[in-house]
Amino acid sequence: MTDTPTQLFIGGAWVDAADGATLPVDDPATGEILCHVADAGAKDAKLAEEAAVAAQETWARTAPRARSEILRRAYELIIERTDELAHLMTAEMGKPLAEARGEVAYAAEFFRWFSEEAVRIDGGSGVLPDGRNRMLLSRRPVGPCLLITPWNFPLAMGTRKIGPAVAAGCTMVLKPAPQTPLSSLALAAILQEAGLPDGVLNVVTTSRAGEVCEPLLRGGRIRKLSFTGSTGVGRLLLAQSAEAVVRTSMELGGNAPFVVFEDADPDKAVDGAMVAKMRNMGEACTAANRFFVHRSVAEEFGRRLAERMGALVVGPGTRDGVDVGPLIDRTGRAKVEELVADAVERGARVLVGGRAPEGPGCFYPPTVLTDVDPGSRLMDTEIFGPVAAILTFDDEDEVIRRANDTPWGLVGYVFTESLDRALRVSERLEVGMVGLNTGLVSNPAAPFGGVKQSGLGREGGRVGIDEFLEYQYLAVPVS
Repeated sequence: MTDTPTQLFIGGAWVDAADGATLPVDDPATGEILCHVADAGAKDAKLAEEAAVAAQETWARTAPRARSEILRRAYELIIERTDELAHLMTAEMGKPLAEARGEVAYAAEFFRWFSEEAVRIDGGSGVLPDGRNRMLLSRRPVGPCLLITPWNFPLAMGTRKIGPAVAAGCTMVLKPAPQTPLSSLALAAILQEAGLPDGVLNVVTTSRAGEVCEPLLRGGRIRKLSFTGSTGVGRLLLAQSAEAVVRTSMELGGNAPFVVFEDADPDKAVDGAMVAKMRNMGEACTAANRFFVHRSVAEEFGRRLAERMGALVVGPGTRDGVDVGPLIDRTGRAKVEELVADAVERGARVLVGGRAPEGPGCFYPPTVLTDVDPGSRLMDTEIFGPVAAILTFDDEDEVIRRANDTPWGLVGYVFTESLDRALRVSERLEVGMVGLNTGLVSNPAAPFGGVKQSGLGREGGRVGIDEFLEYQYLAVPVS
């Protein structure tokens, strides 16, 4: 912790907030303060914006191969420092070290992937149909970007946005979540060491998000917003972006259905449920929220899932053998407690868990509920905790209707051994991604994103860099 930067990173320099303000970073396993970091205000945001704008023209002209090699060096530095970065992440957000190490590897892959995409930015040419002009198409960086990342994957959400921006030739102002600023600051230091020029990446840690972000979005110099977070905040940012017509991409909330048909392989279904529900303690937008299980297999599925969930070890993420760390803060835990209490009041049965332990920290046990009333609040609220709520269904049309009965559409999970049914149901689900007989969909090489109120645009994959590029069309007369 002593080597981790705690200041703002603006124009290639580490600086205090202009008014000297700081914000505490808490350990969710103990409630104790780990350290304090600079708490940026409007003046600091303006300086970061100015640094990004000043660096944009030169950075856009930098050779694609040079941008690629910076990302590749950063990838290698992240891999070399896996253990250090994993301990830092576990300290500030709680996930067990094994999971934190997995996130470090996942985060690094975005830099490797986009280091390869940087040299593949292409355009096109041809004679237009009327024969009068040739068309030359080029793709160029959209310009200075504001990147806003969440706390649940503090390193990977940074690399997933920074990677394509760097590859495309865009400069950036990054605002990480106030709960988990340390991973982003460590990432900035790595990129500086990898050779990223001053001003290309600027990091403003803050507890005053509105004071920092709104002026940037309304000011007309930021040309791109990439946001990952709640749908409510996303709507607010979209409204603020409208005034200056800022290009936006949004990865927002989820309410993932997990559908188990009567012909599903029970081992695959339970294994998939453990991954889809318990990744990151359930604090993921891709987490399975609503388990729809065919009535004929619901009892067995619930029993087996409860056995697996009940066997998980809960404790501080730094402790050996721990499977489930604390939730991010007391507010997050209180939300989970309230949602479970509401479901139980409406008749749900608790198969395992269901009650927060005494003592320090923000722990909540893995919980399985069955006989859940469809009117329960957790059916239309992103749980963001280790709670699996099981409902039954009788036929395919019914479950598709219920799965789609939500304003969100990020991901869905389908378990069946029938290829026809798998394709048919996947095509009918109103989601951007489908996990078919698997509980894990995230991969840097695949486009990540949703439909409806789960967001706009895609991150990762071959299309991920498109969010940071514009087309220019040049008409040349045919002589």
